[in-house]
Amino acid sequence: MAFKNLSALTLCVSLVLPFLTPISIAANNRAVVPPETICNSTVNPSFCKTVLVNQNGSIVDYGRISVRKSLSQSRKFLNSVNSFLQGKSTLSLPTIRALEDCQFLAELNFEYLSNALDAVDKVSNVLPTNQAEDQQTLLSAVLTNEETCLEGLQQTTTSDQRVKSDLISSLSNDKKLHSVSLGLFTKGWVPEKKISTSWKTNGRHLGFRNGRLPLKMSNRVRAIYDSARGHGRKLLQDNSQSVLVRDIVVVSQDGSGNFTTINDAIAAAPNNTVASDGYFLIFVTQGVYQEYISIAKNKKNLMMVGDGINQTIITGDHNVVDNFTTFNSATFAVVAQGFVAVNITFRNTAGPSKHQAVAVRNGADMSTFYSCSFEGYQDTLYTHSLRQFYRECDIYGTVDFIFGNAAVVLQTCNLYPRLPMSGQFNAITAQGRTDPNQNTGTSIHNATIKPAADLAPSVGIVKTYLGRPWKEYSRTVYMQSFMDSFINPSGWREWSGDFALSTLYYAEYNNTGPGSNTTNRVTWPGYHVINATDAANFTVSNFLDGDNWLPQTGVPYISGLI
Repeated sequence: MAFKNLSALTLCVSLVLPFLTPISIAANNRAVVPPETICNSTVNPSFCKTVLVNQNGSIVDYGRISVRKSLSQSRKFLNSVNSFLQGKSTLSLPTIRALEDCQFLAELNFEYLSNALDAVDKVSNVLPTNQAEDQQTLLSAVLTNEETCLEGLQQTTTSDQRVKSDLISSLSNDKKLHSVSLGLFTKGWVPEKKISTSWKTNGRHLGFRNGRLPLKMSNRVRAIYDSARGHGRKLLQDNSQSVLVRDIVVVSQDGSGNFTTINDAIAAAPNNTVASDGYFLIFVTQGVYQEYISIAKNKKNLMMVGDGINQTIITGDHNVVDNFTTFNSATFAVVAQGFVAVNITFRNTAGPSKHQAVAVRNGADMSTFYSCSFEGYQDTLYTHSLRQFYRECDIYGTVDFIFGNAAVVLQTCNLYPRLPMSGQFNAITAQGRTDPNQNTGTSIHNATIKPAADLAPSVGIVKTYLGRPWKEYSRTVYMQSFMDSFINPSGWREWSGDFALSTLYYAEYNNTGPGSNTTNRVTWPGYHVINATDAANFTVSNFLDGDNWLPQTGVPYISGLI
């Protein structure tokens, strides 16, 4: 996750302080330097100087000042949003929904910034790598949350102009402030990360494929689980490599389980469980569940297991045409840390004419989806923020159908572009990185990219691209994946004119198939055909720090390159 694109490297080179190793950082981050020196290394030097005006100190002093101001400002913004919502009877429905998104995201930001301030107040030197990764991830998500709130407000009607003008003006300044905080934190507390190019084989995971997990349960829980799954459908289990399940509830529409709806089962789950105590397992039996589900941040370490793709189906049809924001159009949304989903189909049936319509929105740190299917058209899978992993999943869509600003690896997944509306083209990804210091991006590893059945007859008419730059520092990498012949030879599509073409980072490494030929790819400054050393930055081990949290899920994964 410490990989920097060329723009980020240019910024780092401009630093006066030689932040080349953890030792040199620690030695210099306490040295007194003028704020102008530090600010010249940030994305917005002039704004940074207003934040640090009349201050004198070291980079860690400036970092604390900035994070503290970010926290204070996040509280003020949340209060403003709450104030507008108190008078919501005079507002239009689209504005109310946008404000509710902003309220939700602002509450998360206040928590993330509180954690960051606590971290920087405790130490003067660089943080241990894992802690630094955690805090940089949270500060990256703060910017993403601000951007999401802003997008929702910009889409509202002009009838509520005062709300839009007041909050959008505040957001504009807040984003600059949070960018300064992220930049100073990265330079003051994040050690230089050594990128590994040799990995364990993770062979002990590889026996558990096709949605099978090695679950360790008490006899009581095992009896409930086996009974719910039916005779002869027990999961493979090896106690030496097992994943602890502390308790279980069963969801069944016929009334034979504990609950008939998934939402009721989630409500019954304990709050803020510790990973070492084991997962609270929700087993969802076969059926079509027409529910809108949002798993709150306090429902940590939930595991939701279904009967299989196209057997357990969660479905809805919210969309932007019907006055939902993209953010709240999701059929299934999760922000609870440590969430795991297995053997479930997530679907948004709004169709291509309803434009943005999300099947799953994921803002859950260290979350995992295994052997799941995501079905929609535009904006199917919203990988919104924080660290995420997807393994052996099927993803269907048309325009920007994998989008967001998480640090995400999709490994051994099947990507199926489908038939869009007449006149539209397909873009598989639309990554939303807005700041060079965000440790985010989309890494697609060992995937298979083929046309869906409805697109196959029209592959000569509909153009399909690997992605396009939704935001200025968009970052997407395809590695060791099979690309069928329907991928447009240029590979990538611009968003609007030359927007982001020099600041984005798009890369391909050792892909196969007739669509992987890079001879006629775009010639943008930000596009690269990379080698194994560069590709190593985007592996599970290096990009997600996945070796520290994925083993406890029991989900198979490959740490590095194949």
